[in-house]
Amino acid sequence: MRYQPVIGLEVHVQLKTESKIFCSCSTSFGATPNLNTCPVCLGLPGALPVLNRKVVEFAIRAGLATNCSIVPANIFARKNYFYPDLPKGYQISQFDLPICLTGHLDIETAGGKKRIGITRIHMEEDAGKLVHGQGTGSGVDLNRAGTPLLEVVSEPDMRSSDEAVAYLKKLYQIVTYLGICDGNMEEGSFRCDANVSIMPAGSDRFGTRAEIKNVNSFKFVKQAIEYEILRQSELIEDGGTVMQETRLFDPVKGVTRSMRSKEEAHDYRYFPDPDLLPVIISPDWISLVKDSLPELPEARFNRFLQQYSLPEYDADVLTASRPLADYFEECAQASGNPKAAANWVMGELTRALNDSSTAILQSPVSPAKLADLIRLIDSGAISVTIAKKVFEDVWKNGTQPADVVKQQGLAQVSDSGAIKAAIDKIMLANQGQVDEYRNGKEKVFGFFVGQVMKAMNGKANPAVVNDLLKQKLAAE
Repeated sequence: MRYQPVIGLEVHVQLKTESKIFCSCSTSFGATPNLNTCPVCLGLPGALPVLNRKVVEFAIRAGLATNCSIVPANIFARKNYFYPDLPKGYQISQFDLPICLTGHLDIETAGGKKRIGITRIHMEEDAGKLVHGQGTGSGVDLNRAGTPLLEVVSEPDMRSSDEAVAYLKKLYQIVTYLGICDGNMEEGSFRCDANVSIMPAGSDRFGTRAEIKNVNSFKFVKQAIEYEILRQSELIEDGGTVMQETRLFDPVKGVTRSMRSKEEAHDYRYFPDPDLLPVIISPDWISLVKDSLPELPEARFNRFLQQYSLPEYDADVLTASRPLADYFEECAQASGNPKAAANWVMGELTRALNDSSTAILQSPVSPAKLADLIRLIDSGAISVTIAKKVFEDVWKNGTQPADVVKQQGLAQVSDSGAIKAAIDKIMLANQGQVDEYRNGKEKVFGFFVGQVMKAMNGKANPAVVNDLLKQKLAAE
């Protein structure tokens, strides 16, 4: 590669609070335009902001989980710019004294683990939303104005779109595990600005960067970065110069488009907000928040490997989200068979959830019911094939696995007499395959197993079938 990409991300994490950052208006999504507003978030003269304590607590949580230092005395600043969805004419944010500094996250890359630095995490309010295409003009919906955000600013440590996506997914996993963000990217709860530049391979002098604003999916982040790397490379090859600017990503065409020249910090004329006192965070509060942190994804992944003897692939899939990890762990402990629990959660359960667009917390098959089903298999009461049918019934009707087995007569048949009779009939009807097996073609054994299971409606005990078939086929 002739050019080396340099990538930094500014991630906006919408906090899962019931009210806004500086007023008591609701943060609920999808309300009638401008319903969730008051003099504070409308920016009316004389209205004074009051800081939401939960926002500070969530910021401390995020900082501790990303290895940041918590700044004990931090302040809010006014970021001055004009836009129709910003009613006050400034955004309340943090500038020179943010709440969290100098953290890091470790990501997995093709070359092994890589540490991505986090410059800062700061608290701020969201702006409103412009609604286009209604009548001859545009409308302004200020329901979102004042919604609490954390902005997580990385160091420019990423060197490919894959590294950027890995970092973004790791951060997403952490904030959703912490319970501070609902992670709904379609609603804008987790979105990022990507700063992309290129430099000659082997150089340590960064090129001019372009900022791609408000990308809200992992797929689009990857596409936007890759397009921007290509655009800048071709521009330089053709003798042009990369301009420092803000760009938008068009997901339909897969390209970035120029939006405006990129502002510098001084363009915003930051100054401390005179209406808000400094945020003073005591060591006791930090300790209290630290003690309340849940087990984070990486620690849970390592524990699943050790405690449940799972393969790395299984542990990685099962710890992808906190609800999924919680479900698996409850099922594994109740069933006493962690590997079977992992297989069922990653297999039948995930398939059913995806097919029905159901969240795991709303699964009609609870961890206890899935554990009961696994115990029925392990006890020899039903086969895996029958268990899949039982699972479908439990999913559709909310029944208990044991009741389904009893009511539908699905109990596994281990009676050797009945199985021998079925084997005799099948061997008699398939003499050619019998001769093939006895002449050394052992692959036909699977054919006989399948025929016996079919003849007994899948209820025959597979272990007994295998033993009796081997005896019968070996006999001349």
